[in-house]
Parts: sequence; structure tokens; C-alpha cells
Amino acid sequence: MTTHTITLLPSGHQFQCSEDESILKAGLASGLFMPYSCRSGVCSTCRGTIKEGKVDFGNVHPNYLSEDDKRVGKALLCSAKPLGDCSIEVRELDPAEAFPVRKLPCRVLQLERLAPDVMLMTVGLPANEPAVFKAGQYVDFVLKDGTRRSYSIANVPVTDGVRQVELHVRLVPGGRFTEHVFNSMKLRETMQLEMPLGSFYWREQSDKPMIMLASGTGFAPIKSIIEYSIERGNKRPITLYWGGRTRACIYMAALAEKWAAEHEHITFVPVLSNATPQCNWTGRTGFVHKAVMEDFPDMSGHEVYACGAPIVVESARHDFAAQCGLPEAEFYADSFITEAERHKAAA
Repeated sequence: MTTHTITLLPSGHQFQCSEDESILKAGLASGLFMPYSCRSGVCSTCRGTIKEGKVDFGNVHPNYLSEDDKRVGKALLCSAKPLGDCSIEVRELDPAEAFPVRKLPCRVLQLERLAPDVMLMTVGLPANEPAVFKAGQYVDFVLKDGTRRSYSIANVPVTDGVRQVELHVRLVPGGRFTEHVFNSMKLRETMQLEMPLGSFYWREQSDKPMIMLASGTGFAPIKSIIEYSIERGNKRPITLYWGGRTRACIYMAALAEKWAAEHEHITFVPVLSNATPQCNWTGRTGFVHKAVMEDFPDMSGHEVYACGAPIVVESARHDFAAQCGLPEAEFYADSFITEAERHKAAA
């Protein structure tokens, strides 16, 4: 298979990529730390601009990469494949910031239902192989047939590595893996995982106020970031918005309320989009990202960390920049994609 030279701008870093391989995959394999999250052509984290050369944009749904985007050279690098040598503008990350990705065996240690459709799953790692990660990153479970399921890490990283990983698993009706987690998974069951993954993590060196936006189990990596920032003694203002359909979706509200009560720099704003009479709800309602915009009409001096359903993340990405002046470089995101959504995005 023919290979081509990919040059990243403005760094000038170069690597080889074959015509049957995504530019992102080849770049990561070469040791560069390119931004990415879902690797499914949905989250837009890996978006770059083709400055020279041509690419096969891949089978990306127009919701995530329009024909207008393609005409100006925008590409999702997890899907794009080179048709010749290319120069691509992309917001690279410092390779020194990346931890090596490892495959590890793990064992189920805890299963605790936090809501009717949310399970807290704790898995243990080998005692002699603690894992390092950045607050906000995720793991992949590698199933026996080679398919993967991605879940964000909810616990706090430790310098010398953790021996347990906390995950928040949402039940997807008909989902092969989540149905197993909720209905038949046993304690001590063994699996294989790969970690750490993704470029969604806390930028500790910044001094900007932080807006945390979570929908559903998108709270998991936000929990990791906030608890780690508290542990580090960081006092940057944090405003956490957590959106769900009903009160049960805000499944760790007591913990978020505790953060806000104990730390003056933390504010918690839960938002329900479909509150029922049973919720007995007197708080904010509507779309969670709209609540953020109401409170922060000017985001030009902020950082945003957004995690959850793709529609929430992409609406926030677009509206915060277009209407609230948030710099594109200050929006950090991770979209939670189900296997069904992956197939839909590729359709």
C-alpha cells in the first residue's frame, strides 16, 4: 500500500501514513500527541485543516462534517485518509503530556446501581501494574471479538498509578455490553482494558475560570477533574452544570452539592430537561448548555470542559463560540458514543 508524508502545522512534525489508514491513527502510532476522543467521526475533537494535498474524508455524517467544511479543507482526522502528501493544521499537544497506552487485564470488584440506568463499576488492575492517567481520560474494554466499549475514568489519578478504576456505565437497551453489566455480570469476572485514552483532560497550568458541562454519565470524567483539582489545592473558580432528563439522571447530586458547600470556588447548577411531577423539581429546567449561556453571556475569559451526549457537546461547542465569544482553543470535550450511534454516524 502506498504511503504518504503527513506534515503537521505549525510544528512541522512529519510521519508516514498509508492510504488505508486514518491520519490520526498513523500520527498517534508515530508518537505524536494529536487531539482525539471518540475516534468515530462524531466528537470533532480531532478536527484539522488540510492546507496542502488531498484526503479521502471518509464516511462521516454531514452533521459532523458538512460539505461546506470539506470545501474549506476541514477534516476529521480519525476518518480522513491521505490521497497524497499532505500538510495539515492541527492543535497538537505536547508529547511529554502523554502517558503510554497499555493493555491490562482487569477484574470486576464492585457493581453498585446509582440510578435505574446507571451502574458504578469498579475494576481492579494487577497489583504489580498500577496505571497512570490524566483526570478526564477514558479506558476501552477490549471484548473477546475485538470490539471495544469506551468509558471515562471517574476516580482521581495518582502519581505512582492507581490499582482500581471507577467507571459509570449507562444502560443502553439492547446494548450487548451494558445489558451484560446490568443483568449478568459477576464480581471477579475478568476482562481486558486499554488505557489511558483521549486528549480530554484537565489543563492544570491555566489560571482561567472553568465551566464544567456534563450530561448524564458525562459526569464521570468531570468528577475526576474536580476531585483532582481539589486534591491539588487549586482555587480557580469552577461552575458545574449537570444536565439530565429527570432528577434520577443527576445520580450523584449529593456529592456535587458537597463540593459546592465545602469549597467557595465551586458552584453546582443541576438542570432538568424533562422534569416529571415525581421529580418535585424547583431548580433550573431546559437545555443544560442554554443555562450556561444565560449565566455566562461572555465566555471570552473562560475554559469549558464538556462531556456527555454528542448533541449536547456539539451544541455547546457551536453556541458558546458563536454567541458567547469562547475561544475555540478553550473548549475541551468528550462525546459519549454508544455502539449504535457509532454505526449511525458511519451510515
